Amino acid sequence: MEPVLTSVIAVIGTLLGSVTAYVLQQRAARTERAEARSEALRGRQLAAVADLVAALADHRRAMWVREDLALSGADTAACEKTRATSHETRSAITAPLLTVTLLAPALAESATYAAEATYALRGATDRAALDDLCAAAVAASDRLVTGAAAALAA
Repeated sequence: MEPVLTSVIAVIGTLLGSVTAYVLQQRAARTERAEARSEALRGRQLAAVADLVAALADHRRAMWVREDLALSGADTAACEKTRATSHETRSAITAPLLTVTLLAPALAESATYAAEATYALRGATDRAALDDLCAAAVAASDRLVTGAAAALAA
C-alpha cells in the first residue's frame, strides 16, 4: 500500500504545483496588463497637456498681436485679420482642454485657469495691462505644466 500512497501524494503534489504555477502566471499577466493600461493612459494625459499648452501659447500670441494692434490704432484690415486668427486659435483650445479635463481630472482646475488667463488678454486697456495679462497667462500655463509633471510622475 505504501507505493500507492507515495504515487497518490506525488500526483497531488504535481497537480498542486501546476495549479500554483497557473495562478502565478495569471496574476503576473493581469499585473502586466494593468501596468500597460496605466502607461497608455499616462501617455494620453501627457499628450493632452502638451496639446493644450501649445494651443494656449498660440492663442496667447494671437491675442497679444491682436490687442497690440488695436491699442496702437492699426487699420481695420490688419485688426480683422488678427481677429480671425484669434478666433481660430481660441477654438483650437476647446478639444485639448476637454481632453485634459476628462483624462486628468486632477489637472482640470489648473487647465481651466490657464485657459481663462489666456482669454483675459482680450480688451486690455493699455500696453502695460496687456503685458501684465500676458505674463499672468504664461504663469498660469507654467503652473499647469508643473502640476502635470507632478501628477504624471506619480
